[in-house]
Amino acid sequence: MNQAGVSNPANSIFMSGKYCCMVMRINVDCNACCRKLRKIILNLRAIESHLIEKQECRVSVCGTFRPSDVAIKIRKKMNRRVQILEIQEFDAATTEQIDHNPMVRG
Repeated sequence: MNQAGVSNPANSIFMSGKYCCMVMRINVDCNACCRKLRKIILNLRAIESHLIEKQECRVSVCGTFRPSDVAIKIRKKMNRRVQILEIQEFDAATTEQIDHNPMVRG
């Protein structure tokens, strides 16, 4: 919260207590786009590790964040469509894995 008592929306990504691994589909068709995406991901403090698969147009990120907030932030900064393929949440207390697969694979 700032002095006026309003919470900072930029810090809302980091408010989640669960460790998440998320796989997204982003069209990264050139080296410049790949470098731009890498720079954006490195500037997000909540993301601890990432993997950019340029040929498959797939990006994997892991850390303590809200998946929707990270996807929205990347979409706004890259000006490209972001599709969440898979989310895995790990509860810190029980170390159990919770799977979320919003996409039907066939």
